[in-house]
Amino acid sequence: MSHMLECISPIDGSVYAARPALTQEQAGHACARARSAQPAWAAVPLDARIALVRKAVALIGEQTDRMTTELAHQMGRPVRYGGEYGGFSERARYMADIAAETLAPLVVEDSAAFVRTIKREPVGVVLVVAPWNYPYMTAINTIAPALIAGNTVVLKHATQTLLVGEHLAEAFHAAGVPEDVFQNVFLDHETTSALIADRAFDLVNFTGSVGGGRAMERAAAGTFTAVNTELGGKDPGYVRADADIDAAVAGLIDGAMFNSGQCCCGIERIYVLESIYDAFVEKAVELVRGYRLGNPLDPETTIGPMAHIRFADAVRTQIDAAIKAGATAHIETASEDDGGAYLTPQVLTGVNHQMAVMREESFGPVVGIMPVRDDEEAIALMNDSHYGLTASLWTADTDAAEAIGARIQTGTVFMNRCDYLDPALCWTGCKDTGRGAGLSVLGYHAVTRPKSYHLKKA
Repeated sequence: MSHMLECISPIDGSVYAARPALTQEQAGHACARARSAQPAWAAVPLDARIALVRKAVALIGEQTDRMTTELAHQMGRPVRYGGEYGGFSERARYMADIAAETLAPLVVEDSAAFVRTIKREPVGVVLVVAPWNYPYMTAINTIAPALIAGNTVVLKHATQTLLVGEHLAEAFHAAGVPEDVFQNVFLDHETTSALIADRAFDLVNFTGSVGGGRAMERAAAGTFTAVNTELGGKDPGYVRADADIDAAVAGLIDGAMFNSGQCCCGIERIYVLESIYDAFVEKAVELVRGYRLGNPLDPETTIGPMAHIRFADAVRTQIDAAIKAGATAHIETASEDDGGAYLTPQVLTGVNHQMAVMREESFGPVVGIMPVRDDEEAIALMNDSHYGLTASLWTADTDAAEAIGARIQTGTVFMNRCDYLDPALCWTGCKDTGRGAGLSVLGYHAVTRPKSYHLKKA
């Protein structure tokens, strides 16, 4: 007997959507269908697979009003921001554009004596476990290259965004991708782990919490199933004396607060050179005071509720502990702050690395700001973290940014921007952020395996 997976809307705590989880037997059948459908899909010409993915992406583009409204209901993002189609289509289009060149054989020799090549083959069945915070964009990062490369895809989406997986499947099927080639499934954690342990998949791509990533790796232990993980972040920003302060405030505070801070590559801690620290803090506090917390369906709302009350409770706990330990909170509690999912965005000073708010992932609308003496102190503090996803440097000196970037334990170094996935660059992390490579040429390497051909002519 299966149980129901429920999406609790952060708007009012009501059940917005519910779907029955597949039983172990049903889930096994779904994976078996994906396995048997894969050879025929891989035999479809590459240009035809690319065209089908492009068509599916275009169909999602015809549903942006629904996307925007449903995301507000499911995970609380204000409707004023208009959904995710821009980033969704940009990533899918780029991966489609580079597919033929990236997947082409590497020819080492083609002579009268030998043909020596390295070809790239699909790995087989890919499980995509997608998170709720950017549910369309995070899912397409792997779905598009996996399908284009000739894999079949099983998508398990987050319970918080139950409807997204359904809409993606509808669009891909309407575009002409066979139903067994791309399947959206509703699974609980136990069933997912059992399938992985049973070698139902050839690659697991998981985006989510560190605990979730550990569970995936444990389930895969000894199966030699590849597990790519994109887990938490505690991403730093560093503002040097030569930075444009107004641009740094606007960029870093948006990076900290957009999506109610629920972004793996959001800015969670900021280090500012002493000489400009006071000016930076003053401008940052003024900006955050102008935010409007409220119902995400109201177009005037600029910051909505967090996706679930337990996420907001975790952030409140961090903020309260920091204040007890001597930190200063600069933003007065908003009248809309209900002590539940609706949480006042907060700027903290007087923080240090003994405080959880500067060490553990917050994944909410709070940022701590610390003064630093020089580059050396900033580098030491940026690296004093379990995580390594992105780091954002604000400076007029590109050479300095490259030199500092080389010393930061991170997956991406930004200069004068943050919180953005460039599909031409590899999305990756280190330390507890996990391992794997998404997007870019390397994103295709992740969903394929090399096969060498050493052909001696008679």
